[in-house]
Amino acid sequence: MSKNDETVAERRGFLRTLGLGGVAAAAAAGSVEAAGTYDPQRADTVPPGLARKENEGERTKARYQANAADVQAFYRTNRYGG
Repeated sequence: MSKNDETVAERRGFLRTLGLGGVAAAAAAGSVEAAGTYDPQRADTVPPGLARKENEGERTKARYQANAADVQAFYRTNRYGG
């Protein structure tokens, strides 16, 4: 086997190892999600018993407040509407 053939074989072996490592990492990530682990940062992983329920008043209340300081600062900074 020539020197060039050896380097090609080494490169292919390296790339094959990278590919198998990626497949293994994806399989491990999929198994963790399937296990139903609780992550408080993700809404779709909260168990139904721990989910916060909104009542009718909370569900229909106005959330956007045009006169709030952060909204006024946003429009002032970006010069929208005036």
